[in-house]
Amino acid sequence: MIKKTLAALSMSFLLATTAVADNPAELNDLEIAHVAYVADNIDIRYAHLALAISANAEVRTFAQTMINDHEAVNTAALALLAKLGAEAQDNFLSQTLNANAEGIINDLAALRGADFDRAYAANELGYHKAVNDLVENTFIPNIDNAEVKALFERGLEIFKVHEGHAQMMVDQLAE
Repeated sequence: MIKKTLAALSMSFLLATTAVADNPAELNDLEIAHVAYVADNIDIRYAHLALAISANAEVRTFAQTMINDHEAVNTAALALLAKLGAEAQDNFLSQTLNANAEGIINDLAALRGADFDRAYAANELGYHKAVNDLVENTFIPNIDNAEVKALFERGLEIFKVHEGHAQMMVDQLAE
């Protein structure tokens, strides 16, 4: 049962980025910025849930790191948008991410103990793999503004570390 839940949670984000009619490669810089902002906020929500539910020190430390790092990236992104006199633009992908996150949060919130910890870790791994792939292979090559591109490149370095940490958690929490 738990393995099916883990697989479903991990795949939900992946499906969100591929099961849409529109093409993420066609988003403009301001739409890409909005997707990144939404993705960061979603991971912050997952982390707050982990802090509320988990008693596992490793999971709690990881969750606090997610909050700190994703809030810092969002702060930098908002500052850059203000400097550029621009506003992020909502789009199909950010809307899909938000819609799918609600289901994942509900599924995670129903779990407790080791089941929650394993599901949270698996979701974080799947989420970071998918986001990192999207940022590295779709967004960065298509961003026009050099400052926006540089911010995404710095963020990707941080989020690849998150992916590695999530992989270690999944391995440690495996049954």
